[in-house]
Amino acid sequence: MALFDLPLEQLRTYRPERDEPADFADFWTRTLEEARGFDLAPEFTRYDLPFASVDVYDVSFAGWGGHRISGWFITPRDAEGPLPCVMHYIGYSGGRGFPHDHLMWPAAGYAVFVMETRGHGGASVGHPGATGDPHGATHPHAPGMMTKGILDPEEYYYRRVFTDAVRAVEAAATHPAVDADRIIVSGGSQGGGIAQATAALCPSVAGALIDVPFLTHFRRAVEITDRDPYQEIVRFLASRRGDEEQVFRTLGYFDGLHFAARGQVPALYSVALMDDVCPPSTVFAAYNHWQGPKEITVWAWNGHEGGQGFQREEQLRYVHKLLSGA
Repeated sequence: MALFDLPLEQLRTYRPERDEPADFADFWTRTLEEARGFDLAPEFTRYDLPFASVDVYDVSFAGWGGHRISGWFITPRDAEGPLPCVMHYIGYSGGRGFPHDHLMWPAAGYAVFVMETRGHGGASVGHPGATGDPHGATHPHAPGMMTKGILDPEEYYYRRVFTDAVRAVEAAATHPAVDADRIIVSGGSQGGGIAQATAALCPSVAGALIDVPFLTHFRRAVEITDRDPYQEIVRFLASRRGDEEQVFRTLGYFDGLHFAARGQVPALYSVALMDDVCPPSTVFAAYNHWQGPKEITVWAWNGHEGGQGFQREEQLRYVHKLLSGA
């Protein structure tokens, strides 16, 4: 993919106007209050693997609607005192995978809590999942998750996912090995969009690592990329020709632009200038609206893979500096 979006000098100042629903804050306050009406009931069950330096737990907790959400919780063995914890949210279609996929943060001395995204992981060969989505849409939707419930904000799929993500932070904070004041949210692509939303909805977190975030600046994304998953919305609108206004009204409650405008915690973003899945202008639109201390790493010659291992090293250094107060 060639450079197809705005030049970098324009991206750095690209800060589009936001069309936020008037009741956005009330919608999310009510949503989270409803979720907290269910017992969180976190369960951490030791998972038997012959690891010498980490302890692995199979996790579940009550997310949106009281539905059980699965995950992994991994800590360095014999670590002293409550630890910082990195929440990891997963990219589109992937499940939680295997414990050995998530050893970077424990190797650095942190706990990691991996939240599975409900309904994903059933078609991911390398990253299988275990969590379904018991709540079904009440109208037709395009294959995939992007239009599931899209004609009603109350029913939209990502209302459940973002709520699950906040509840995952609350579940992690209950574990005696976790320092609740030093929880970092992280993810790439869909996971980056989830981390972005969670940092705004759960301002008690200590920071956010937001890589090539999806679910951001929906209107521009569907207009300039012909790649999935955004194309799921386009295919839906191509069939449901009278539903455009309602579709974008619903998406307004889930747009990363509006969450970024509420983001107060320190954040490290990343963007790839050849990314035709999550176009760079959509990432910079959110980054430029972010209200807290922020940095962004630009990968000029990469697509949606972004910085990969190079960005992981950036994150390690960033989190170490952030939590040490250096």
